[in-house]
Amino acid sequence: MTVTVEEHIWITMSDGVRLGARLWLPDGAENAPVPAVLEYIPYRKRDGTRGRDEPMHGYFAEQGYAAIRVDMRGTGESDGHMADEYLKQEQDDALEVIAWIAAQPWCDGNIGMMGKSWGGFNSLQVAARRPPALKAIITAYSTDNRFTDDIHYMGGLLLNDNLWWGTIMLAYQSRPLDPEIVGDEWRARWIERLEKLPFFPGLWLEHQRYDEYWKHGSVCEDWSAIQCPVLAIGAWADSYTNAVPRLLENLQVPRRGIIGPWGHVYPQDGAPGPAIGFLQEAVRWWDQWLKGKDTGVMDEPMLRAYVSDTIEPNGSRDFTPGRWVGEESWPSKKIETRRLVLGADHAMGPASARQGMLSISSPQSHGKAGGEWMATGCIGEHPTDQRLDDGGALVFDTDVLDEAFDVLGAPVVKLRLSADQPVAQISLRLSDVLPDGRVTRVSYQVFNLNHHVSHEAPEALVPGKPIDVAIKLNDCGYRFEKGHRIRLSIATGYWPMVWPAPAAVTLSIDAGESALELPVRPQRQQEQAVAFEAPAHGPFTPITQVDPGSVRRWTEQDHVTGLTTYVTEGIGGLFGEGVLRFDDIDTQLGHSLKRELTVHDDDPLSARYVLTQRYEMGRDGWRIDIASRTEMRSDAANFYLTGTLEAKENGTVVATRQWDQTIARDFL
Repeated sequence: MTVTVEEHIWITMSDGVRLGARLWLPDGAENAPVPAVLEYIPYRKRDGTRGRDEPMHGYFAEQGYAAIRVDMRGTGESDGHMADEYLKQEQDDALEVIAWIAAQPWCDGNIGMMGKSWGGFNSLQVAARRPPALKAIITAYSTDNRFTDDIHYMGGLLLNDNLWWGTIMLAYQSRPLDPEIVGDEWRARWIERLEKLPFFPGLWLEHQRYDEYWKHGSVCEDWSAIQCPVLAIGAWADSYTNAVPRLLENLQVPRRGIIGPWGHVYPQDGAPGPAIGFLQEAVRWWDQWLKGKDTGVMDEPMLRAYVSDTIEPNGSRDFTPGRWVGEESWPSKKIETRRLVLGADHAMGPASARQGMLSISSPQSHGKAGGEWMATGCIGEHPTDQRLDDGGALVFDTDVLDEAFDVLGAPVVKLRLSADQPVAQISLRLSDVLPDGRVTRVSYQVFNLNHHVSHEAPEALVPGKPIDVAIKLNDCGYRFEKGHRIRLSIATGYWPMVWPAPAAVTLSIDAGESALELPVRPQRQQEQAVAFEAPAHGPFTPITQVDPGSVRRWTEQDHVTGLTTYVTEGIGGLFGEGVLRFDDIDTQLGHSLKRELTVHDDDPLSARYVLTQRYEMGRDGWRIDIASRTEMRSDAANFYLTGTLEAKENGTVVATRQWDQTIARDFL
């Protein structure tokens, strides 16, 4: 089917603010209206996500859909100001956008909404607002709970990605409006945007518990608010996986879930592979709910998940061996719990274990082999051999397995423990010990023990007083092979993924009263086969890689000073893509960022995090250069955040910004 692309259109809100959009229309839609698919995000439809948008939305248009990519208020060329993520204003604008689309002569009034990450979040949030024309959504790599499962906090602990992502957002939101779209007013509007730029990492650090700030936009607060069908997508190498099982369990609408082996990229481009024909799956979903065709999607298992075979502990793997399986419902009644009791002899098995207390106080640099919180398809981002970290952890092993078995779902660790400090954290790792001794991390979790009663009302621990905790690890799908062993590792921190507690902590574990519970998926004589088509795409936008750039990751330990340094550096392209030029709009993009995290093993208050960043974009006669530096450190009472940003046009400074915040620690 022939498709017409409108590079830019305006959608005017009731308050006069205009939102910019790109539109893909199948020929004939003006005379024979079609359903529409909306993606609504802040990442610049003209030059930010253009390389991804063109083959995806172009494909939908080829299948008979109007596809529209809208930039949120205050982003791209859209008017207004974006003050934060997931605001009510964002949702209100989406309701108006949906109503506008439904009223267009090329739309038959049936609309689907989709998105990955931010767009997956707001697809859920907008569905909960129930706009009449929204008939179904696809949410990929999102969450129902903004506090427990987003890029700011994990298990009640501060993710260091809070500063990373906040720093990236400073660059993203400092990008100018394109003069080819808005004309001569671009500079004045750009400077206004720079003057209003919020200090994103500080906004999020001010809320260190599950308060009203995080409850807004967390659809788990009212599952019944969503009344349209939902297709939820997750991935084991991504950080947004746990919401898929919760959505399947708690929503009461037609729903389906797919969890694959990928990182934070759409499944048609899935890395590590195998990628799948996700766009065909999306069209089947849209055909079912927007066109009224019975495509068989409701005959599919409720959850289709990838169960990984043995994964080599290689940080740069590009493929995951395994197979697809299906569960008719979720939670599945066919998943069995296998309990492994921890023993004081460091053994772990199904029978009663040796009683006794074991203690652990990990070095502050424990976690160097953890990889990135959110994989994105870059080299070196996956967890490496866990033996590097197991030396600083309390380790429990099973006997060598005499049979293979699969796990699918969330392992749970139940512990009786005490801490010697009033503020303490714990990290838990479930691993596969290969016959040659190498160790692959299968799942993990970090947890703020001050939140063991509630994320809403943390409380101080009583040093030495035992507490019972049940900590759910990240959902996983993995096959433990015969001849391997299963390992549980317990530590008192996980650097550089999370910020350390204010004082070094010793945890004492009552081994005989503690256990690991695995969600075992028994082999079945007959089950519905699960398979996907090969990836398909629409036409790609022409792109030239001007420079391949580079990505590096390394750690150093100074054996004189005791300082451990963890560095990641992307030059040219933040996610390894290099410096690119979108040829049809003659726009070149380069994004470099370096992260340096340092800590002394015996002093959590020595932790320091520095990010330096540069974003360059433009064309002949119009060159933009944005440079920033952010830093975080802490003492026992406060966090200290600083930031600077300088924006240049054709080598001349047009704006500078500085931030300096002190934020009290809240049981963190």
